[in-house]
Amino acid sequence: MTAHDPALLAALAKIDTPTICNALEELVTPRELIRFTTRPFVTNDSDDAIFVGYARTAMIRAERPPAMPPAERKALRLRYYEHVATATPGPNVAVIQDIDSVVGTGAFWGEVQTTVHKGLGVAGCITNGSIRDLPMMARPFPILAGMLNPSHAFVHVVAVGVTVSIHGMTVHDGELVHADRHGAVVIPHEVAAKIPAVTERLGRREAVILEAARAPGFSIEVLREALARAEEIH
Repeated sequence: MTAHDPALLAALAKIDTPTICNALEELVTPRELIRFTTRPFVTNDSDDAIFVGYARTAMIRAERPPAMPPAERKALRLRYYEHVATATPGPNVAVIQDIDSVVGTGAFWGEVQTTVHKGLGVAGCITNGSIRDLPMMARPFPILAGMLNPSHAFVHVVAVGVTVSIHGMTVHDGELVHADRHGAVVIPHEVAAKIPAVTERLGRREAVILEAARAPGFSIEVLREALARAEEIH
């Protein structure tokens, strides 16, 4: 698995996800290859929560009792915990696809799972499934989820370390993912180290336009000049 400098991950965790997407538009060609979520989530944490880490993927179901024998189900659940707890390279993000015909039928995430995952060092979770126990969840442990649900129904893990799809975003196990309240995006390993410099440059470009737009006497002529100056920043 590709491992990045922890200092890089710490830097990425200070950048919001829309800005990460802006940088990827500069670094990934064609732009259609950028993988990001395209539907809204509910969140359980503060509005400024940002998390980044290596995807530890799994699939869950909850509509009916598990088809596998109890011993096999328990072994798979333990294998999932071992998978998300893998310390190297870390930090990890749980990326969980609910594959029920009615997605969110049972909530995998609540007080117990957030406490367990936080204790295992997991940085957060991205899921199309449901969450519950909002007041009792471990903090900080940011989650992007598809919905709220009061029951866990028959929720259980059915696959570990597989390719998943979360609100339009395909994620392979081990990929670098970045998320905040806006959604999530996959950061290709080969461009990750370039993102801080690109975001700094894009920020300087935007600052020229924003400063002009906020100043007294802003007009289309001032905007035209500001856009030209922004384009000169490389």
